[in-house]
Amino acid sequence: MQHPNDVLVRVTSTAICGSDLHMYEGRTAAEPGIVFGHENLGIVEEIGSGVTSLAKGDRVVMPFNVACGFCKNCLAGETGFCLTVNPGFAGGAYGYVAMGPYEGGQAELLRVPFADFNCLKLPPGEQFETDFVLLADIFPTGYHGCELAQVSPGESVAVYGAGPVGLMAAYSALLRGASKVFCVDRVPERLAKAKEIGAIPIDFTKGDAAEQIKEQTHGEGTDKGVDAVGYQAQAHDASHEEPAVVLNALVETVRPTGRLGVPGLYVPSDPGAPDEHAKHGQLLVSIGKMFEKGQKMGTGQCNVKRYNRQLRDLIIAGRAKPSFVVSHELPLDQAPLAYEKFDKRVEGYTKVVLHPGHALAA
Repeated sequence: MQHPNDVLVRVTSTAICGSDLHMYEGRTAAEPGIVFGHENLGIVEEIGSGVTSLAKGDRVVMPFNVACGFCKNCLAGETGFCLTVNPGFAGGAYGYVAMGPYEGGQAELLRVPFADFNCLKLPPGEQFETDFVLLADIFPTGYHGCELAQVSPGESVAVYGAGPVGLMAAYSALLRGASKVFCVDRVPERLAKAKEIGAIPIDFTKGDAAEQIKEQTHGEGTDKGVDAVGYQAQAHDASHEEPAVVLNALVETVRPTGRLGVPGLYVPSDPGAPDEHAKHGQLLVSIGKMFEKGQKMGTGQCNVKRYNRQLRDLIIAGRAKPSFVVSHELPLDQAPLAYEKFDKRVEGYTKVVLHPGHALAA
């Protein structure tokens, strides 16, 4: 505890995120000793004297964004870009490089600052545990991709990437009433999962994805598109990284005057990038074609607080079950093995939820 508005949370569920792999692989400036974990759910154990809305024993989930609730951006609902919690930078997060001094929740206990603002209360008990933990990041982030693209009922949507965030984006597009959702990837298990939720799988190793989608949209392309891949995108033949390939594919896929949502992570510094420009976050994007087509683009990390209460209530009402993406539930001491297998995409490891304090998976 460092401030009267802090709480300590006993972590019961914490997920491994694809963006954790960027640090794990050495693709950021993260140094050894950092505590990972920005997708956290647990029970309030200790309460600061300034906390007014929480009680010991409350079950809570925290947005991955650490936010103050009172700065200019927070008041505007842009909590992913808080101006208070990480001086000199717009935005803070648990357990992530350059995102402030906040340790992650892949641990037994987590300090939550500005707790009245950052904790979302959940029903007591253990029901919906693996659904609720996804409210910390990937479910709101997938939904945010659709919000950035302004997906509306009846529209067609192309989602590039069928990892956890991509599947959440496709799922969210369907929740928002999209008439047709395409999901682009090359991993058979991911494409099968996309098909299970009602999306149309597109394997980009079997032909240009934009052309495959145009063939199924009368040559026009989709109304909207979402990039759920980011800067470690694979080239069409999956032989090497090509950081801008998804952005350029979306420009080709989305019809003139359509809109692109980009929640996929792009960074200003990438030590492992394939070329010097990409090492500094400078990518060769088809801006001329995008301008010619009159497309619009929304970018940036998710403002989780904008969506998490409503998405929680969809889960409680039985209208949404995002835990379909969870492949493994493990005790915390198996995290090193889980990271290794998730990084190599082996044995079906797609989304791992860790349960600190559990000898066996829940």
